[in-house]
Amino acid sequence: MTFSVERSLFLLLGLILLAGCGGSSNSGAPAPAAAGNINLIFVVSPDIEFQAPGDVSDTTGNLTVQGLQRSLLMAPFLKERVLGNHNVTGIYALEPMSHPQTAGNYPDMAAIETIQQFAMMNTDTLQQFNPTESTLYTANSFHVNVSYAIGQKIDGVAPPLYNCSGCQGIDYDDLGSDNDILLYSIIAGQMPGYYVFSAPWDTTLNMMTALNQEKGYSLTLPSSYPGPNNIYAITVTPAGVASLVTYDSKVTPKTTYPTLTLEPSVNAPCQAKPFSYSASPPNSLVMNRSETLYLIRHAEAHPISTWENGNYVAQGQWRALALPKALQGKITPDQVYSIDPSQPGPSGYLEFSYIRPSLTIQPYAIANNLPYNLVADFQLNDFSTVNQNTIKFFFDDPQFSNHKILLAWEHEHFPPFVTALLKSYGSSQTAPSWASGDYDSIWTIKIDSAGNMTVDNSLCEGIDSSKLSSIAPQF
Repeated sequence: MTFSVERSLFLLLGLILLAGCGGSSNSGAPAPAAAGNINLIFVVSPDIEFQAPGDVSDTTGNLTVQGLQRSLLMAPFLKERVLGNHNVTGIYALEPMSHPQTAGNYPDMAAIETIQQFAMMNTDTLQQFNPTESTLYTANSFHVNVSYAIGQKIDGVAPPLYNCSGCQGIDYDDLGSDNDILLYSIIAGQMPGYYVFSAPWDTTLNMMTALNQEKGYSLTLPSSYPGPNNIYAITVTPAGVASLVTYDSKVTPKTTYPTLTLEPSVNAPCQAKPFSYSASPPNSLVMNRSETLYLIRHAEAHPISTWENGNYVAQGQWRALALPKALQGKITPDQVYSIDPSQPGPSGYLEFSYIRPSLTIQPYAIANNLPYNLVADFQLNDFSTVNQNTIKFFFDDPQFSNHKILLAWEHEHFPPFVTALLKSYGSSQTAPSWASGDYDSIWTIKIDSAGNMTVDNSLCEGIDSSKLSSIAPQF
């Protein structure tokens, strides 16, 4: 009798703990996927066609604050309930330019934003980017693969300078069977772990269907869109036996911008040495008039100077989510631009998708429901032409006249770009370097109605990097 009572108390305590974990009731949820299997985990990102009402803006194609809230809440469920708190093995997201939406052909950034908070809940252990050292360093951040497959062509997108076979993302239309080949290669590699995919519903269903048919798994797949909270895990045992498990997060997001616990102060004084330049157009190549371009750097990315994975780190997530408040009352852009995150970059021991500039600025676009675009028709790493291409793109296109644009870019490109812009005015002034530890500055370029230009760094975000936590915010 005593044994029975003790056993009952133990079971009751276990149920209470399970019910309390994660902030929602999932006591009847399936067990986490087993670490000894190959686990292909599909997280459905919202798009214009398939979403919970209000997750995606019909005008910008981007997430709304509700959609952002859902992505933040889905992350701990995915980490705890599906992965069982194991570290992820690989993350693959939709190539944004492969799925333009609305009449404005805006890139589909929802998939990469859907999985970013989850990426911050995992760690990357990388060899330091230093040929003279072989030490490893671990940081709270995981790389996200969104780069184009070798030979992939998309209208309006410059072909990559580097073929990053190890950082291939998900192609919305699966041209050339890129997605299928990616899945088959993971199965063929026979490496157990957790491989997470973030893409819209129709692409996700096509990926699961192709795998099911190719491998003869005989899985019963969903026949229609089930809503935004379902996560699908196809697990393959070492013996090659496959099964499908569906997890329901039961997330109910708020319709307001997320509140950060320990919200960063946005009133820190600017640290960079002030500068100001001006130039008048003799015969300047710059054609636009009444235009303002605000230049900001991506969020914190290097816990030590030699660590690099293409993403920002946990401190960067704090900055990115605090950016709407930080910029409030300081600037009033009406458009947002960034780098195509599918552009790969080489970094010593690791090739990566360069996602952090676009993710740094996306929360600002979401909070203000602004049009969000990517500069994809020229390569940032083509150093022989990048400055002239940047000038031509932003200052010789009449669509930007009478507009204010917020641009998240690679900070090392700002000084040579601004210097080249000054030179186009016949000026010999040289822009200063951007300090390696400066994530806070804002450089402002203004072209007035007569074509006169000014450049200064009188503004900053006001977020002190040293006070940002190395653990990502929790939701």
